[in-house]
Amino acid sequence: MTLNEFMDVLAEQFEDTEREAFTPQTRFKELDDWSSLTALSVIAMADEECGVSINSDVVNNAQTVEDLYNLIFA
Repeated sequence: MTLNEFMDVLAEQFEDTEREAFTPQTRFKELDDWSSLTALSVIAMADEECGVSINSDVVNNAQTVEDLYNLIFA
């Protein structure tokens, strides 16, 4: 999965944030739509869409969208 494809899938986890808000440098946890429920959705998305099992530590350690992508696909 490319970074652009990942951003498309990640953006779907945010109900009220437009896809255009997501760039590799976006600090996704600073978006108004970010919540603990969104974090759980991201963890589930990694498993379902990327085939990678992650935990909350991975999400907590990522600052930007690119950080999250690199941690998931490392």
